[in-house]
Amino acid sequence: MITDVIQSFPAKGCNNDLMSYKSNRTSFILAISYTETSTIPGLTVAGANTELLKYTPAADAEYIYYGRCKCIDSIPATPDGKPTPAIISKTALDLSNIPISVVDSGSKIKPILPYVNIDSESGKNILQEQGLELENVVKNYDMGKMIGKELAKINETVIIGESIPGGTTTALGVMQALGIDGYSRVSSSMPDNPNELKNKVVEKALSRSNMRAGDCSNDPFMAIASLGDPLMPTIVGLAEEIVSSGRKIILAGGTQMCCILALLKSLNVRLRDNICIGTTSYIINDKKSDIVGLMNNISDDVPIFYIDLLLENSTKKGLRSYSEGFVKEGAGAGGSSIAAFLNNDNLTREQLLHKIEENYIKTIEEPSLMFTNK
Repeated sequence: MITDVIQSFPAKGCNNDLMSYKSNRTSFILAISYTETSTIPGLTVAGANTELLKYTPAADAEYIYYGRCKCIDSIPATPDGKPTPAIISKTALDLSNIPISVVDSGSKIKPILPYVNIDSESGKNILQEQGLELENVVKNYDMGKMIGKELAKINETVIIGESIPGGTTTALGVMQALGIDGYSRVSSSMPDNPNELKNKVVEKALSRSNMRAGDCSNDPFMAIASLGDPLMPTIVGLAEEIVSSGRKIILAGGTQMCCILALLKSLNVRLRDNICIGTTSYIINDKKSDIVGLMNNISDDVPIFYIDLLLENSTKKGLRSYSEGFVKEGAGAGGSSIAAFLNNDNLTREQLLHKIEENYIKTIEEPSLMFTNK
């Protein structure tokens, strides 16, 4: 049974039935973007190579589409073989035969594939200046609503994933501006979550903006402009339109998606029964972040569903690293994996793990062997 595979933190007084998100009219949206905030040393696992960060969102999108990347020679991975979570998303979406669309909301490097381009600016470093001009926030929000309106016409369930390096830090900043205490609660791609650094970045960004925590509780667009990134208003607009149309949304991600929900709540969007978070057990079990605590402060209307991908049992060290605190989530990995089980009654976690390992061999091990002539 799917309830043996997918666990949940139910919400009060709303529909906590995961099966209500099952539909043969489901699609996956990967929103990609970039913020200069990601270049602050120590924030991300890829922080030692700030140039590579610009390529990560486009490369994630390309890998999910093609099973390989075109803008760079290999998929985003650390030198010791810890792969992007796009490898999980790709596997899950292939198994569930769910159509994929990419929305570019300000990426630096554009993916080499068909995608929706909303002509967004990239995000600035919130430590030094505001993340985005207010007029660009409004434009991205409106563009997101337009996309959401069209998606709602042809889908019953939409899964939304994201790829933006440094996104948990901007999410923390926006939640603080909204009055949601996120200090030391957002997740990280590293086992040693740099919470102290993130907290200090946001404190300084609030000071730069002449703000205190909660000053934007009734002005979500100003919160995004001052401390956020260009991905946020696009996803918020998209999600608002889909939910308002009575369709279902799985926000496929971790603590960044709590920020999206906080923004929707600030806009007085009715969330009950139509939206959930879909993530991995690695986010839930992370002792250095707190997605459940964040949600308790944001909304009683949104359940969290999560899946244990059994990566600790993998024969591949790079995949086992997820269960050791690295990466954990991203590019819609948790939500797309949950959707794979919704669409495949006979699928087992062992089968999904085997398919992920097959893709790991094709994309990490075999290209490496070819390159070294071994």
